[in-house]
Amino acid sequence: MAALFRPRANVIARVTFFGTPCAIALAAWACLVTARSSWGTGARMTRVQPVAFSHAHHAGELGIDCRYCHISVETGPHAGMPSTEICMHCHSQIWVGSDMLVPVRDSYRTGQSLVWQRVYNQPAFVYFDHSIHIHKGVGCSTCHGAIDEMPFVYQFPSLLMEWCVDCHRSPARHLRPQDDIFNMRWRPDAKPGEELAVAYGIRDSELLTSCSVCHR
Repeated sequence: MAALFRPRANVIARVTFFGTPCAIALAAWACLVTARSSWGTGARMTRVQPVAFSHAHHAGELGIDCRYCHISVETGPHAGMPSTEICMHCHSQIWVGSDMLVPVRDSYRTGQSLVWQRVYNQPAFVYFDHSIHIHKGVGCSTCHGAIDEMPFVYQFPSLLMEWCVDCHRSPARHLRPQDDIFNMRWRPDAKPGEELAVAYGIRDSELLTSCSVCHR
């Protein structure tokens, strides 16, 4: 009587039995690594912009205050992008013939806004308010890094949920006096962050890590 299965069927069965779970685990691991990589999170990646604007030059060398361009950072959820008129406050007087600034001059002449590529792009289900962080003692460089040293802006942190939650669990170590919110060279001093947390009326960290704080 002929055998129903050939001998190699045992090998195939073993490979399938042990290989399938391994393949699934490997695929899950690859997805996790990709999602947490710079390619997945966007961290450390620059974007091609319509104008080669350098924060290192404007914020670093010239010392222009963040609020001059990002006018709603203290009053609204979004920091705001500078209008062409703000750019032309200076560039109607300096670098007036620069080829680099042709898009800015065209925008000013036609009234068509420049289309900037978002660098920090939170999912629609995540709520983030710049103004509350500013007023509670979180400085720009905490989330944006040394932006005054960046010729081209890139996303400094991963923006993964664990990064946000880590700060909300221990906010005191990230707090600074209001006078230093926009100071890119600020470093923690002798005044404990716990005192600033009390002064700013920051609530218990358990409430700050509630889902509804960021997901509304």
